[in-house]
Amino acid sequence: MRFRLSPLRLLLAFTLMASGLSAWAQEQRGDLSMCHQKTIEAVARQEIEYLRRAYAIATDQIGEDTEASVTAGGEIYHQIFSPDVTFAVTGPETQPLTANGPKGWVDVVRGALGPLGPTQHLIGSQVVTFDDLQWNDRCEVVSGKAKMQSYVQAWHDQNDREVWLFIGTYFDEVVYQPQRGWQISHMELRRVTGELRPSGAAVAATPL
Repeated sequence: MRFRLSPLRLLLAFTLMASGLSAWAQEQRGDLSMCHQKTIEAVARQEIEYLRRAYAIATDQIGEDTEASVTAGGEIYHQIFSPDVTFAVTGPETQPLTANGPKGWVDVVRGALGPLGPTQHLIGSQVVTFDDLQWNDRCEVVSGKAKMQSYVQAWHDQNDREVWLFIGTYFDEVVYQPQRGWQISHMELRRVTGELRPSGAAVAATPL
């Protein structure tokens, strides 16, 4: 026995099928346009962490104390720091120090590292926590505030026989502005400890 649908029932079946496909398509588009908080936070966290990594490169450049290297390092500072950024150096056996603006910190770094030999800042163990994070319907961050804590071990070559090792922690306050992206608005460098170590000729002359 052959089963046949009347034209009216056939039209109704196609209408229901089309309606179901349309609803499914809308649902899929909705899934694609949804902004997942953890993904947005992960991207923002990585961008914030890279501020400190860029800082290490810029600081070592400024420490070279040539006009070209200081200019290059200063340009990075203006990218990673807000125009009104404030700085503080604290910790045991450290003379308290403050500065304002990226240019102010360039002057501090150049004065401290310029007389020394090569330096290398190793920054890690970074932890970022968000105080506020807002995004639009295109999943783009539009405003935010965060805090970042980073360990630092900074090596400073004082002469051909001695290296100064500085161990400390950076405590940063970070803000997001649409035209600038993530920038550090306040930085505290807190000294933990430090030591002088033999290097260069001193190490080469030491018997194994």
